[in-house]
Amino acid sequence: MSDGEPAKEIPESIFADDDGSADAHLAQALIRHSHGKAPLADVVDALAYARVLIPVLASGERRVMGAHGVEKDEIASTGVVAVQMPDGRAALPVFTDVDAMKAWNDKARPIPAEGPRAALAAVAEGWSSLVINPGMETILVPRPAVWAIGQGEAWRPAVVDGTVVDEVREAVANAVTTDSALKAVEAVAGAGAEISIVLSIAPGLTQPELDSVVERVQRELAHSDVVAQRVDTLELKLTTAS
Repeated sequence: MSDGEPAKEIPESIFADDDGSADAHLAQALIRHSHGKAPLADVVDALAYARVLIPVLASGERRVMGAHGVEKDEIASTGVVAVQMPDGRAALPVFTDVDAMKAWNDKARPIPAEGPRAALAAVAEGWSSLVINPGMETILVPRPAVWAIGQGEAWRPAVVDGTVVDEVREAVANAVTTDSALKAVEAVAGAGAEISIVLSIAPGLTQPELDSVVERVQRELAHSDVVAQRVDTLELKLTTAS
C-alpha cells in the first residue's frame, strides 16, 4: 500500500454477531409442523428468510447414521457433506443451531448461510433436497421447494391437504395421450411417492403391450414442464378399466 492511500475496510460479515442459536421464526415453524399444526409450506417460507448452519467436515470423513434411514453419502471438494435419503437421493443437511449440529456430528464445523444460499449450494452440488436437523426430527425439503427458495420464489406444493392441485392434475392429463390401450389417467396423492399416476388400462393387454404403455407415459410426463418443476417424486399405478 502506498503512503497516503487510505486503508480499505474489510466488510463485516452479516453473521458477525451470530451466537449459533436457532432463527426464532424457523424454529416455531418446525415445532408447529412437527405437531401437525402447520404445513411444510410454512417451514419452507420460514427457511427462505432464516439463517441456517451448513456442516463442513474434513475430507474423507464418513459416518453412518441410523435415524430415519439417513447415512453419510459423500463429501464435496468444499468439505460440504451430503446425506443419502432412503430413496437413494442425496440431500444437503442444514441445522437450525449449533447444538443440533453437534448432536449430529461433534466434528462438523458450522458455516452460517441464508436459506437461499443453502438451497443454491445444494443445487450447485447436484443434490436434490435439503434436510433440516437430520438425526433429530428430520424435515425433508423437496427438490421443487429447494429450487423455489434458491430462486427467491414462493413454493407451490403439488399436493395440498392430501389432494393434488388442479394445475398439476391438468398438466398430467394434458401430457399423457389416451388411446385404445390407455383409457384414462389420473394424478392422486401417493403413498410411496408424492404423486401416483393412475393408469386405467384396457383389459386383455399382453405384457409387452403394457410395457409399451408405461414407457410411453413416462416419456410424455418427462416432457411436461409443470410436472418437472412442481412434482418431487411420482409413481405409476395400473388399474384395469371397467
